[in-house]
Amino acid sequence: MRVALDATPLLGTRTGIGHYVAHLAAALAKEPELDVVLTAFTWRGQTELRGLQLDISETGDPRYQVHSRRAPARLLRLAWSRGGVPPVEMFSGAVDVFHGTNFVLPPTRRAAGVVTIHDLGFVLHPETVDRTSLAYQRLVPRALERARVIVTPSHAAADDLVEVYQTDRDRIMVTPLGVDPAWAVTTPASPQWLEARAIPPRYLLFVGTLEPRKNVPVLIAAHALLRRDDPNTPPLVLAGAAGWGDVEFSPDDVVWPGYLPQADLRRLTAGAAALILPSRYEGFGLPALEALACGVPVVVSDLPVLREVTGGLAQYVPVGDVDALAATLRITLDADDAGREERRAWAATFSWERCAKQTLAAYRRALTTS
Repeated sequence: MRVALDATPLLGTRTGIGHYVAHLAAALAKEPELDVVLTAFTWRGQTELRGLQLDISETGDPRYQVHSRRAPARLLRLAWSRGGVPPVEMFSGAVDVFHGTNFVLPPTRRAAGVVTIHDLGFVLHPETVDRTSLAYQRLVPRALERARVIVTPSHAAADDLVEVYQTDRDRIMVTPLGVDPAWAVTTPASPQWLEARAIPPRYLLFVGTLEPRKNVPVLIAAHALLRRDDPNTPPLVLAGAAGWGDVEFSPDDVVWPGYLPQADLRRLTAGAAALILPSRYEGFGLPALEALACGVPVVVSDLPVLREVTGGLAQYVPVGDVDALAATLRITLDADDAGREERRAWAATFSWERCAKQTLAAYRRALTTS
């Protein structure tokens, strides 16, 4: 079976979707029945895409091909939102299945289409997303029409699809994301590494882009309450790229190292007193699962998807409740660090190999569905 993946999310700074595509592609390329092709829809990124030959996986060098051509992404999306040209085979070459990994499924000439819908934030919380994501309001309905199979990272995201778009549940397959085994064996960052970034030995941690959907101002306000009542409260570290929206904080209370490479992020997570994910909405919540893989306590918003992903092993706080979040953080900081091995064991049930095999099952279904 010859399968092409939209590898555009691999280019530039990698967000969560970029890591999903990288790990999925690496795991799929190890499947003996698959020929994996990477293609991208970009004017300037072709050289970078071809340079990923040895960089796509941190744990091996899987075999795959790059087949793509230069094209302006914005014009392509406009064309695909309006009609059936150009077909994706113009970029990927002839394939049996084309997998739109990032909400968008181009028209195909003969290939069976599969699309990943990560979340419906652009519909359910449009005030929290940027202009690029708002375009999914036009592109996703087209993708749902074209796809033979739709994959989502969680059952909660599948439920949203059924509710918002009345999607036939039989067309949806849930393919939970994975955790690289390196998270489970990572040791905390060295004192020298922390000192170079003005991070003390004990700290609270948020991981993610600083965007409205992540609710970072609520976390900063809750942390400020803790610091007011107890000046010895550890500082808050925000590990992630600058996004959009206003996020204001005092450098005396909050450290922002910015976007970090995966190896550094693992070490930073492994040494945290707790990881906090106070999101308004998520499609999966990978940073919470990765923290569990390190054995680190996790505090998250009480969302169905985060209960699904963390398996009852996190502390759950009502969305946007500053006082409740502050109280839960205090309890977490004061508690004995029990449950470390249980957290690790839960996270170990999520692997990229399992994600790939479930995605392969989606490809097989797509080929047998008219």
